[in-house]
Amino acid sequence: MADVSVTAAPHAPVPGLQHHFDSIEQQKEASALGMWVFLVTEVLFFGGLFLAYTIYRWQNARGFAHASLHMDLTLGTINTAVLICSSLTMAMAVHSAAIGKKKLLIGFLVLTMLLGGAFLGIKAVEYTDHIHHHLLPGPGFHYPVPTDARAAEMFFSLYFAMTGLHALHMIVGIGLLTTLLVLARHGRFTAEYHSPVEICGLYWHFVDIIWIFLFPLLYLIGRHLH
Repeated sequence: MADVSVTAAPHAPVPGLQHHFDSIEQQKEASALGMWVFLVTEVLFFGGLFLAYTIYRWQNARGFAHASLHMDLTLGTINTAVLICSSLTMAMAVHSAAIGKKKLLIGFLVLTMLLGGAFLGIKAVEYTDHIHHHLLPGPGFHYPVPTDARAAEMFFSLYFAMTGLHALHMIVGIGLLTTLLVLARHGRFTAEYHSPVEICGLYWHFVDIIWIFLFPLLYLIGRHLH
């Protein structure tokens, strides 16, 4: 009797599953772990700046408080509200991806990008105003109270470093959302596979949380002097 060999039919490819993972669930867990590890390194990165701020503010409490009065509280508050709203729209984008709503996902991604762009635009207005008033640290720095000039220059050095680094992270975030938007329009995300949206959502929320710490440290510390 002739041998009859039976070849098992190959499994149908799972959309979005990379070849080195056994399942979508495993891939999702690995991606989330990778992002959390990255965010921990980012916390350490920003933590160095926060530590420097704490030390210099402790040494120059009065000068830092007076320098803070040069912050535009209205624009800072608006930017805080903008980022809180962007966290909401990003969360809604993740939810829309999880339930397979392509149009809602695209809409919330666009809204999040617009809010991020609005934040950067307002920040640019603030930077322009500081530069106009000679508050950019360096040879052209001029402070109206000579006795606090050194402390004020340190305050603005940390201000530009911390908010500039935060703005850079925001630009990267908008770039990530642009990539998600292109992929979403091509139907790459489904209710079963949407981990890139969730991972980018974690990054976006992290950037928003950093601002929640920056806002009171830079804008509110001198308000008790009024």
